[in-house]
Amino acid sequence: MAATELFTKRARVWIPDPEEVWKSAELIKDYKPGDTVLQLRLEEGSDLEYRLDPKTKELPPLRNPDILVGENDLTALSYLHEPAVLHNLKVRFIDSKLIYTYCGIVLVAINPYEQLPIYGADIINAYSGQNMGDMDPHIFAVAEEAYKQMARDERNQSIIVSGESGAGKTVSAKYAMRYFATVSGPASETNVEERVLASNPIMEAIGNAKTTRNDNSSRFGKYIEIGFDKRYRIIGANMRTYLLEKSRVVFQAEEERNYHIFYQLCASASLPEFKMLRLGNANTFHYTKQGRSPIIDGVDDAKELRNTRQACALLGIGDLYQMGMFRILAAILHLGNVEFKARDSDSCIVPPKHVPLTIFCDLMGVEYEEMAHWLCHRKLVTAAETYIKPIARLQAVNARDALSKHIYAYLFNWIVCHVNKALLSSAKQNSFIGVLDIYGFETFDINSFEQFCINYANEKLQQQFNLHVFKLEQEEYMKEQIPWTLIDFYDNQPCINLIEAKMGILDLLDEECKMPKGSDNTWAQKLYNTHLKKSVLFEKPRLSNVAFIIKHFADKVEYQCEGFLEKNKDTVFEEQVKVLKSSKFKILTELFEEEEKILSPTSATPSGRVLLSRTGLRAAKPKLDQTSKEHKKTVGHQFRNSLQLLMETLNATTPHYVRCIKPNDFKYPFTFDSKRAVQQLRACGVLETIRISAAGFPSRWTYQEFFSRYRVLMKQKDVLSDRKQTCKNVLEKLIVDKDKYQFGKTKIFFRAGQVAYLEKIRADKLRLACIRIQKTIRGWLLRKKYLCMRNAAIVIQTYIRGYQARCYAKFLRQTRATIIIQKFQRMYVVRQKYRRMQSVTLALQSYMRGYAARKRYQEMLRRHKATIIQKHVRGWLARVSYKKSIQSLIYLQCCFRRMKARRELKKLKIEARSVEHYKKLNIGMENKIMQLQRKVDEQHKDNKSLVERLSHLETTSKTEKDKLRNEVGRLRLCEEEAKNATNRVASLQEELERLRKELVQTQSEKKTIEEWANKYRTDNELLVSGLKEENALLKIEKDELNQLIQDQAKRLTDAMEKKLLEETKQLELDLNDERFRYQNLLNEYSRLEERYDDLKDEMNTMTLPKPGHKRTDSTHSSNESEYTFSSEVTESEDFPYRHEEPVDKKAPLDMSLFLKLQKRVKELEHEKQILQDDLDKKDEQIIKAKSKENATSPVRGTEFEYESLKRQELESENKKLKNELNELRKAITEKTSPDVAGQGQSVYKVLLEQMQSVSEELEVRKEEVLILRSQLVSQMEAIPHKDDKVTIYILLLL
Repeated sequence: MAATELFTKRARVWIPDPEEVWKSAELIKDYKPGDTVLQLRLEEGSDLEYRLDPKTKELPPLRNPDILVGENDLTALSYLHEPAVLHNLKVRFIDSKLIYTYCGIVLVAINPYEQLPIYGADIINAYSGQNMGDMDPHIFAVAEEAYKQMARDERNQSIIVSGESGAGKTVSAKYAMRYFATVSGPASETNVEERVLASNPIMEAIGNAKTTRNDNSSRFGKYIEIGFDKRYRIIGANMRTYLLEKSRVVFQAEEERNYHIFYQLCASASLPEFKMLRLGNANTFHYTKQGRSPIIDGVDDAKELRNTRQACALLGIGDLYQMGMFRILAAILHLGNVEFKARDSDSCIVPPKHVPLTIFCDLMGVEYEEMAHWLCHRKLVTAAETYIKPIARLQAVNARDALSKHIYAYLFNWIVCHVNKALLSSAKQNSFIGVLDIYGFETFDINSFEQFCINYANEKLQQQFNLHVFKLEQEEYMKEQIPWTLIDFYDNQPCINLIEAKMGILDLLDEECKMPKGSDNTWAQKLYNTHLKKSVLFEKPRLSNVAFIIKHFADKVEYQCEGFLEKNKDTVFEEQVKVLKSSKFKILTELFEEEEKILSPTSATPSGRVLLSRTGLRAAKPKLDQTSKEHKKTVGHQFRNSLQLLMETLNATTPHYVRCIKPNDFKYPFTFDSKRAVQQLRACGVLETIRISAAGFPSRWTYQEFFSRYRVLMKQKDVLSDRKQTCKNVLEKLIVDKDKYQFGKTKIFFRAGQVAYLEKIRADKLRLACIRIQKTIRGWLLRKKYLCMRNAAIVIQTYIRGYQARCYAKFLRQTRATIIIQKFQRMYVVRQKYRRMQSVTLALQSYMRGYAARKRYQEMLRRHKATIIQKHVRGWLARVSYKKSIQSLIYLQCCFRRMKARRELKKLKIEARSVEHYKKLNIGMENKIMQLQRKVDEQHKDNKSLVERLSHLETTSKTEKDKLRNEVGRLRLCEEEAKNATNRVASLQEELERLRKELVQTQSEKKTIEEWANKYRTDNELLVSGLKEENALLKIEKDELNQLIQDQAKRLTDAMEKKLLEETKQLELDLNDERFRYQNLLNEYSRLEERYDDLKDEMNTMTLPKPGHKRTDSTHSSNESEYTFSSEVTESEDFPYRHEEPVDKKAPLDMSLFLKLQKRVKELEHEKQILQDDLDKKDEQIIKAKSKENATSPVRGTEFEYESLKRQELESENKKLKNELNELRKAITEKTSPDVAGQGQSVYKVLLEQMQSVSEELEVRKEEVLILRSQLVSQMEAIPHKDDKVTIYILLLL
């Protein structure tokens, strides 16, 4: 069909788009042959010119009619191409919330990333027994079709589920198995279907893990054969596994986890039966903490372990075997924590009594020394002898990880073997349905041996898929007896040959592995020499010599050669395996023994993928020589054999395909990323199916469907009783080219685009018919509407006029009745109002008169009672006043007597105080002074730091102010430039006026110049205004900064002042305390002086008795008796002074010495009076200094000098008094007669001792006061002179 008929106005096409891959547009102009540009209008309303490729002249793909959008089957679309498929899937997924779509024999399943209510038992019953096309697309429909074909054709079936990680492969396979278990039912009462479904949680626990793309990603491929008997009921199942990712056991990328079973064990470590495993948190093990994501949101690992154990119990794996499994898994975790210490560059050791290795050996039942030895050594066997060689620390770590992977791979195969034994049935199997859950095509930034094997498997599956689709297509044409030619489709056999043929990539890899010095580099060179120029599917990267590129069916993939040889060999030290085989742990030895009995063991890549396990229902037991030979095969060779066995199985069955699509990489529910979807559609073969279908006759209609749809294009005479002939006649008229369609036995086959063409003709015909029908219907409706409106208007007028007359008559009657009612109503209201006023007035009068009488009575009664109360109160007041007077007199007498008693008591207490008691009161004075000194030092340091901070802030504020001044200067320059620009504008305006006068004749040029001048003026004005605004903003900012600096300085100053004030108050309190103590010392000094006078009087009495007079007790004063003798002298010592002695026994004293002493005592009293006057003057000076708040530093210096002079004078006077007192003592002792000395010797010694102790205590207190004063003065001088008031006050206190 000509392009001019399809690419007409309003036709819609798809154009490439970098964001959405394809974008819809509509032609706004017909396309004509030879045009290089298409005039398009996008859906958002913008117009676009789409340029065609000048070489190919290829037009953009057409969009399908709206009737075909959202079809269940993609092959039913008229235009089969990539944008049509992508749009149909997106509409169904986003708009209709449908995740399943057919693409011929392929079911496309898009992961919704949320739970949908479409998998219940009622849904299973709805799909049971239905044909595949009768119900909406569903995984149950595919399962039902497989089950039905198995029963109908007696042929084995396969459901192949593939897709990327996170696309939902495992879930789709699980729902298919659930459908079979529900629909078929068991052949016996042994709950076979429950055991089949119970294998899922076990395999998910040991084979699934969290990845960045999926929280429950299957890290292995599996093929499950569900067996049925002759009545097509489940009797058992068998499982084969492929490519377990062993590397995940020892390494996980960021935000990923190890296999679920490890975290389930760690979460259940507190269970009593797990105490022996010595597990803990997952973060304590090296093999489970590398991904830093030990928890999956919404998943309870402890609960999942309970489900796993229940599934194991259901499959017949007892508690003993379960605990054996858990012991091996826990031992792997502890083995990962084993550390090595390097002795030198070529050897290492395990630390002695290493706890993780000890736990590993205990759990595995092996010897600690033997395992520690072989972890750090390896055995080299030559033809002549055997060497034991130490290995480096890195090699030891790699060997430890290889052993962990080896143990886990064997355990995985052992569990799969036990699951297969549990699912094995003794009944004869009639047929089976296999469910293949396998990985899809993979390409990453760095692709290695694992991706190579995965993509190789996908190449084989894609070839089988293409052949099957092509076969079904040809069978359909033959069934309908349509002449057909061979359809050309992509055959990927060359790519498969490149990988697996003789001298292919795998052969060269195996050959290099056998070489003694084989390496990845030499293998890469062999690949280049063998395939680089011979195969178009093999390329060499430009910038690498250790990589190669293969053109797969989906995309080009670059593989890095590094690690291929090591992963293909899958090396594990034999000595370490022998140590494990010699274990006392029965299950561990059984694990290795069962593995050796398997014909094709599940060997693994070192990266960690376990290959095919051939433990099928039909697998025969191998011989011993075959087993040893099989162990020597490389990983690539085993994988190729296992893949060949899988392809043979699939080719022997009828396949059904499920392609799982991952809509986005962020796991958002119902979010469709077109780029990711197209990438997966290209890789999974869906677009290849579309291409094969489009190469033939993709659109197919039954004759009845075609007649019903396109009956509007037929005339009455063309309609015959034979529908088939009618359709043929119409198509011959509508489509001239007979190659565009073919007539089959029951269907009409159309090539791509023909259904869209018929839809366009049908739409045009319906559009014309609609216009004609609309014209007729609208005229009839308007005439009918007019007649109805006219009749209605007449009827409405009749009724309205009658209604108005009735309303007027009613109004007259109501008016008359209203007047009568108003008359009687007004009369009634006035009469009632008068009656109410009369009754209220009478009531008020009665109440007022009663109230006045009661008030007069109460007044009389109140006066009588007041008189009685006054009488009694006045008498009581007189009595109270008298009693108070008596009590006051008694109280005054008591107070006076108490005051006299207290004075007497105080006097007695003062006399009773001794020097020892005074010492007790002043203990710790020196410590307190030192504490005060340290406190003053700390205050000085804090004050100094605050001053430094204040100076720093002042410097920073000055720098900020300088910056702001520079900025303001720059802005002023800008303002001057703006003014100059304004002046230039004025000059330009003058020039413009001059040009206007000269060039009047050129009016057009004048307009141009005016426009230019106006634009320039506005620009300058805008510039000037902008500069002014910027200047204003900068001024505001400068003011804000200044204000901020001022506020900060003010806050700092206030804080410093506040802190200094608090410290000053504390110093004042401390100084007041010290001053109080100093006053106490002065008082004590005065008391000592009084004591000194008493002693002097006593000495006078002792040395100068009158002749003939006897000494009695009356010579002692009351003070002496209480102060001295009561505390120091006993009655026995006082007894000699109580006896009278003769006058002739007393010796005369030296009168000249006595007169000198008496004179000296008077001089001392005179000096004491002078000192007292000086002290009074000092107090007056302190009072005057307190009143002077603004004293200057010279005044403080003068006061300090005056104080120091007075202190020196007092010290000198004190020394003189001390010397004279000593001389007096000496003279008394020398001049006193022996008799007198003998009589008063004891009393005199006591007095001398007391005098000496008091003088010593006085000297100590003076020295302490002097030290305190000197320290306080030095501290006050060190404080900065910022607070003169506080300083002066402290100095005055000193």
